[in-house]
Amino acid sequence: MPGANFRALRRRSQVVRQRSAKPLYGGSNPPGASRPLLGTPNAVATSLRIALLLGLATSLARCGRSPDAEPFQIVARYPHDPTAYTQGLVYADGVLFESTGRHGHSQLRRVDLQTGRVLASVALSADRFGEGLALLRGRLYQLTWKEGVAYVYDAVTLARIDSLRYPGEGWGLATDGESLILSDGSDSLRFVSAATFAVRRVVHVRYRGAPLRYINALDYVGGELLANVYRSDWILRIDPRTGEVRDLYDCADLYPKRRRPSSADVMNGIATADSGQFLLTGKLWPVMFRVRWKGAGRSGP
Repeated sequence: MPGANFRALRRRSQVVRQRSAKPLYGGSNPPGASRPLLGTPNAVATSLRIALLLGLATSLARCGRSPDAEPFQIVARYPHDPTAYTQGLVYADGVLFESTGRHGHSQLRRVDLQTGRVLASVALSADRFGEGLALLRGRLYQLTWKEGVAYVYDAVTLARIDSLRYPGEGWGLATDGESLILSDGSDSLRFVSAATFAVRRVVHVRYRGAPLRYINALDYVGGELLANVYRSDWILRIDPRTGEVRDLYDCADLYPKRRRPSSADVMNGIATADSGQFLLTGKLWPVMFRVRWKGAGRSGP
């Protein structure tokens, strides 16, 4: 029944885990006051807001796990450092780069995909919390969470060559080949200059006209954005021109919570691999998955 689907989605998308570093509140909300995954303008009546939430819940339930098929096929599994609080992944020319977070543990890493072994790393200072990662024209760009600084590295040597300032929080990062695309935990995606981080344009992520928050790790492929939704097992396929959500993928069965060690945190990290496949993992997960989406995804009713 729709009400049951709605309650199940709310439980899954808003579960608060004490060990997670980021709060679920934001903006002017006080600590302890969680914000919904799906928001509406203040002028919209509460009844309409509930209707929109219910519509999202029903759609996600329809496009989620079905008895006969999953939205993905697991192609391979790889070891992953269970101490890595994964914030961003980049896979290019057979090389895996990873940005990890948490104060005192944040790094930029070059990783051997087959073994999970860290081949090289650069540590951030203890007061920096690493976030999203993108590769553009031979340079790696790494965000920080609340510090408002992005670090720039040579992709071959991992030597730090620059730092750039930006306002607000940094969460996920990707590139369309011209701009860097930055998420900040809200429904906004900022397209910024790689040279200065000046904002070129902003799009707002929408599902059936309603804002979708907590957009986290990003990947750009084939003219579209794939995005993790923080503290959930959902991946969105977004039109980068308009912000409209085209498809939704429920990855709850990729690494079911009942099979995860107690130390494992939420799903996060997505990178395009070879042959139209993708690498997926999570914060403090001991495994990384190579997957192939089945079909073109599902767009709901």
